Amino acid sequence: ASRISVLRVCACACMCLCAEECQLSILAKREMYYVPEGGILSLSCVVQHCGNNWTGAWMWENSTYDVRKPVKESERHHLTNKTISASQTKLFLNIQSVNQSDEGSYGCMVVWDTGINENGHRTHVNITAALVTGPSPRKLLHRVLICACALLCLPIILELARCLSSEVKPQPLPRAEVIYEVPYAAQQTISAPQPPPRCPVMYAVISEGALKQQGATRQPAHSATVYSSLRFDNH
Repeated sequence: ASRISVLRVCACACMCLCAEECQLSILAKREMYYVPEGGILSLSCVVQHCGNNWTGAWMWENSTYDVRKPVKESERHHLTNKTISASQTKLFLNIQSVNQSDEGSYGCMVVWDTGINENGHRTHVNITAALVTGPSPRKLLHRVLICACALLCLPIILELARCLSSEVKPQPLPRAEVIYEVPYAAQQTISAPQPPPRCPVMYAVISEGALKQQGATRQPAHSATVYSSLRFDNH
């Protein structure tokens, strides 16, 4: 009997400890999101219900905190739940193609089986300008200007190239100078042909009387050859 009583006490103690460890609560963090317009927003929170009955919902509040209403399922708003364990369930909120009307604060609200409402920490969402996926108008304008300048400059460049090609004439390649070297011995033996030696030629004009006198007083002949021409006068 004593053993049974001890076991009962231990079981009660364990049950009390388990009951103290699991507390009804909403597990969420205070956060701030910046979502571009047209993007996707995904939020979540964990409801620790400890196996009790409960009812949960997502609440939205505008930036001025004067409007507060539950988020309902729609084409852009999707609400889902996922059981994590016997004591916890995770709530999801996905918003497709967000716009400025989605900006504000979002949070989970739970109604326990005791009728008590509890709100979790809220997440503030800011909707920013949509991201530009294509080239910006300024970059597009720059590209158009560059293409236009290239088209305008192309005829000028072609004309300049044509003028330069017509002015430049091909220069003949310099010929290599060939130098023939004559040996020194050959230079001594080889000489330019010399003309034959000339004998002095003398021309004289003599009369008939001088010819006779020359015969009387003939001098010894010289080695030189003397050519004479005779001229007779008819006087």
